[in-house]
Amino acid sequence: MKEIYLKIIIIAMLFLGESLAIFAEMTAAKTYSISDKPALHIFLLMLIVILLAEAFLILGYMFGFSTFKNIWVISVASITSILIMEPILAYTFFNQLPTKGAVVGFVLGVLGFISAMTY
Repeated sequence: MKEIYLKIIIIAMLFLGESLAIFAEMTAAKTYSISDKPALHIFLLMLIVILLAEAFLILGYMFGFSTFKNIWVISVASITSILIMEPILAYTFFNQLPTKGAVVGFVLGVLGFISAMTY
């Protein structure tokens, strides 16, 4: 497989893993606040999603380090995926816009990701 495709797949695995984890966290928070389901029931359902998310993250880190040869590139990709997805999911679940500080953090995160991937 060409190296560029492998790098794209690795970043996608990290992005999917972080996104699923955030999805599970926010789903649990919202469901618990508006539902009469027992907390343990919500927790166990979201634990299954978290386990799937963690599988993607572990694979992303394993293959990422062996491909990029630098753990910091993988860390930046992981953190940047959180910076991108957390505001999107927060707005989707809770209809709350990010604050000015969150927008600045997002922009700096994207710049950091671009910097880590190009230098």
